[in-house]
Amino acid sequence: MCLKRRIGSLLLALPIVPLASMSAQAPASSNAEHMTIHVSVTGRNGSAVEGLTKDDFALFDNKHPEPITDFQALSTTPTRIVIVLDAVNLPYSQVSFARQQLQQFLSSNSGHLPQPTTLAVLQDRGMQIQPGFTTDGNALRTSLDQFSIGLRDLTRSAGFYGASERLEISLTNFKMLVSRLPEDGRKRIIWISPGWPLLSGPGVELNPNQRTRAFNDVVAITTELYRTDTIVDAINPIGTVEDVGRTNFYQTFLHAPRSARDIELGDLGLQVFAEQSGGLVLNGSNDISGLIQRAVAQSSGGYELTFTPSPGESGNEYHELQVKVQRPGVAVHTTAGYYARPVFPGGPLPVPVPAPR
Repeated sequence: MCLKRRIGSLLLALPIVPLASMSAQAPASSNAEHMTIHVSVTGRNGSAVEGLTKDDFALFDNKHPEPITDFQALSTTPTRIVIVLDAVNLPYSQVSFARQQLQQFLSSNSGHLPQPTTLAVLQDRGMQIQPGFTTDGNALRTSLDQFSIGLRDLTRSAGFYGASERLEISLTNFKMLVSRLPEDGRKRIIWISPGWPLLSGPGVELNPNQRTRAFNDVVAITTELYRTDTIVDAINPIGTVEDVGRTNFYQTFLHAPRSARDIELGDLGLQVFAEQSGGLVLNGSNDISGLIQRAVAQSSGGYELTFTPSPGESGNEYHELQVKVQRPGVAVHTTAGYYARPVFPGGPLPVPVPAPR
């Protein structure tokens, strides 16, 4: 069978996994006249900056200043945490270490977790999810010990087809997880993984149909993460031994696609969704337990800014958001942007695997 025919057969075989709460056309927010975004502000040491007021913030929509119509400083509002151990994209030799580090986090502070938390493990055959949320880290550690993580067929050295299958497994289960989260309240997905295959660069092409399908997925996932108040963090457990070029390649795709014409499969990367959602991308450390603690700490406090979003002149019109804080030396994490009048016919589509040239 020729290469293009094999790719076409693979595309047809991929399952369509809709995000259950999505419609073919969704509003930019729960109230079309207002949009509320969550903002985390941290200092040089990574700790949360508290005590800010509305006057400390400036918000820009496509570089145009927008008045902040409502402001709220958050303190005790709980955030539900889902920690995902990615045994599909993590080298098998590293899975045991990542698991030990996760156990260490769950046992810290005598097993008392600051936020209601649950666990999930991604494997070739799908995702195992611990039902319910709890602040009992010792109970979650016991559950983690019962997860069976065996050898897998797909590895990071399995070539192009192995990479495309790992991307399909990762993205399909990511969409499934987002669709299963509770509708109410803030959520945070902490995904322990070096990232999904980006399948972009020289020698990889997308045809027009594949570009449309990939763009629909970007619009759908971006919209759903905002709509459900869900933030994604990406923690690379490989640490200092990971190749720097591979670690930072996702940064090529942080500019959100405006149309199907400028889409690349790298726009569907884990780290890309993390930064676009206002989450953290944490690399270069073997202290995975500490990195998890850092991500969880981001879920406490923060601020909510409300403004009037642009109605958009056409479907899927992307608007870049920027929030500035009048304090020196601080980092701001928030939603990178939104698609006004988002339209994705039929809901999210399967992963469009390209043919290598």
